[in-house]
Amino acid sequence: MTAAEVRAMARGCGFELAGVTPALPAGDWARYREWVNAGFAGKMGYLTGRRAEVRGDPRHLLASAQTVIAVGKLYRTPPPHPADFDEAGRGWISRYAWGDDYHRVVRSGLRRLDGMLRERSGEGYESRIAVDTPPLLERSYARLAGLGWIGRNTCLIHEGAGSWFFLGELLVSIAIAGDAQCAPPPGRCGACRRCIDACPTGAITPESGIDTRLCIAYLTIELRGAIPEERRGPMGGHVFGCDICQEVCPWNRRAPETAEPAFAARHFAPALGRLAAMSEEQFRQVFRGTAVERARYSGLLRNVAVAMGNSRSERFRAALEKLAESADPVVASHARWALDRLVKPF
Repeated sequence: MTAAEVRAMARGCGFELAGVTPALPAGDWARYREWVNAGFAGKMGYLTGRRAEVRGDPRHLLASAQTVIAVGKLYRTPPPHPADFDEAGRGWISRYAWGDDYHRVVRSGLRRLDGMLRERSGEGYESRIAVDTPPLLERSYARLAGLGWIGRNTCLIHEGAGSWFFLGELLVSIAIAGDAQCAPPPGRCGACRRCIDACPTGAITPESGIDTRLCIAYLTIELRGAIPEERRGPMGGHVFGCDICQEVCPWNRRAPETAEPAFAARHFAPALGRLAAMSEEQFRQVFRGTAVERARYSGLLRNVAVAMGNSRSERFRAALEKLAESADPVVASHARWALDRLVKPF
């Protein structure tokens, strides 16, 4: 089987990008370990400890693995973009969470690809699908498979299609030789600093990539409990994730838009007042099947309180006073902080 055949099959399964690379230890695993040891992973325990140690070698996930098939699925949806959207009273949700949860969509496509490979390979074929959650350096193997380079914002960037891609991997027990299209491309960020300069929290560093402890996506999604007070103001109106570093990237100027109906926008900038008034059951109903579920009900209310405080708008006083009476101490404390912001001058 050739890499070209794999790419053709992957396209038939809904992936715009695909490539192959040997299932060997990733050369930049040492850099990842330095990043973890520097504390840049914050409180994301799934990136540290033993799970950090096994990420560098795919054979920890599938002992018989000989090839990593890396795929990319485009998720860039039509406008609006956060830079163009400034309607007061709304909270921004990261583009990747506008539609159906990408784990399900990407995994479904990889299952189809896996079935096609299994049919061609016969007995003895073994495989494992990885979409985000298994301990694997996904961007590293995508780069090694020729899908793009890792930019200063740590996103995988494809020269012709930008960075709005979900990544997935299929580890297989058959050897598939790469070709010219599977060669890792050189980095093409050059002297550009747009993502660094645009980041409101200064999370992107030229030397170490992203300090996730400062990243709005980490603060609004991954971090449980209280958000450090000094980091709340720069979060602005973001209530789930942040796309700023991708929006300003020159390589995304002409990025294509997805044709995947599952990623059509259900939510992108919901009214903060509506979010604050949601019951937990309403939260589950509205965001069921989307990535927003990861923030959990209390986490979203916490983020909404911060966004309301950052708006400085008196219209949110009643909603914040109600949140300040929440039985959840984290939600209540963030609402009190936000109320204090309403009376302070700019």
